[in-house]
Amino acid sequence: MQNNRVKISVKDIIQVDSELLDNISELIEAQASESLLNICADLHSADIAEIINHLDVDEGTYLFKLLDPQEAGEVVVELDENLREKILKQVGTKELIKIVDELDTDDATDIVSDLPEDIAEKVLEKIDQEDSEDVKELLKYPEDSAGGIMTSDFVYVTEDANVAHAIEVVRENAEEFEHIYYVYVLTYDDRLLGIVSLKKLLINSPDTKITSIMEEDLIYVKPDVDQEEVANIIEKYDLVSLPVVDDQKRMLGRITVDDIVDVIHEEASEDIQKLAGLSEEEEIGDSAFRVSRIRLPWLLVSLVGEMVSALVLSSFQASIEKMVAVALFIPIVMAMGGSSGTQAAIVMVRGLSKRDIWISESVKKIIKEFSVALFNGLVCAALLFAATHFLFKLEWMFSVILSSSLIIIMIFATMLGASVPVVLKHFGVDPAIATGPLVTTMNDVFGLLIYLSFVTFFIIA
Repeated sequence: MQNNRVKISVKDIIQVDSELLDNISELIEAQASESLLNICADLHSADIAEIINHLDVDEGTYLFKLLDPQEAGEVVVELDENLREKILKQVGTKELIKIVDELDTDDATDIVSDLPEDIAEKVLEKIDQEDSEDVKELLKYPEDSAGGIMTSDFVYVTEDANVAHAIEVVRENAEEFEHIYYVYVLTYDDRLLGIVSLKKLLINSPDTKITSIMEEDLIYVKPDVDQEEVANIIEKYDLVSLPVVDDQKRMLGRITVDDIVDVIHEEASEDIQKLAGLSEEEEIGDSAFRVSRIRLPWLLVSLVGEMVSALVLSSFQASIEKMVAVALFIPIVMAMGGSSGTQAAIVMVRGLSKRDIWISESVKKIIKEFSVALFNGLVCAALLFAATHFLFKLEWMFSVILSSSLIIIMIFATMLGASVPVVLKHFGVDPAIATGPLVTTMNDVFGLLIYLSFVTFFIIA
């Protein structure tokens, strides 16, 4: 009996560094296509995408065009969206059709949505008719919704099937569908009845009725649910796949855990951008003008806010001139207030987004933040009093007023940072914007007002 040897391709994890990029750039400049393809043959599609992400548009396009349609399909979904859009504009329609034809419906939808309308129509006309209809249906949903990230590719059997038939259906679709975790059990009018894991298919006899081993207590979502909510559900219930159904519980598609990893990354990046007060996400290939347009609005908000702070300072000019020590500690007051407010805001935003904190119980959380701010304020105020009175040799009265101001400012800033996200969430506004220049600027203005009012009233007046 002759043994068949199975060829297994194992790809090492590589480190994409400047040396590798320089070598690839030189090969692209020399148009050494065979050498480039030899390098790509040993790389995972995600590594090829990372390399293209770090090349300029022309170099990246040249390398991308060398790939066969299947490899190009695996690479294109890993590219940065901004760069992907630029590269796809330089790829011919015939090549685009071949690439899109290789993709799962959810990935194909993402790519087609990036194309100009006329080219998208041509691509949808030429790809497989069933896939084309599925993509058109998915394009109806917002891209950040459950419908926008689901795939219409799933394995299902009807309620009268047995285990043998279900296994046969899995085999028939194994090549076409990349990830198969469950077989979905549907009625004849496509309503979802239950799911059967692959493990159950293997451990039950072939003639077992599928309805006798299916799991009926299902968790599912409607297509209009926000993708962040979908991610929270999959994390909460430890799911690897989540069905999407309509109002009549008809099966529309499924969302797999690999899609949710992308969502979590996207949402985390979005929140980080918002922490800095940015309304849009910057991409690596963005022009300086576009980056400036993204950053400038909130910088202007900060500028206006700090000008208000300058007005506050000018109104207390006489007090500051009478006592130079007052001005020395303004940076401390502003920094401590800003840090306290930002800490509270970030904790509250994270809790609200992950639903660790509900709006109904936010008052308890705000009260807890008050206790934290009071304790932190007392500790910092005691250290500040000791430093100003014993190290700087300032009058004890000024040290007391400065320390007392610090306590009040830290409490005020913390309460502001904890409350603003809750208020925004209540009115349907993303609370992440509260952690940017909004809270910082408000804390600067009111911190100065509190500090200088205390000094003027208790010492200089």
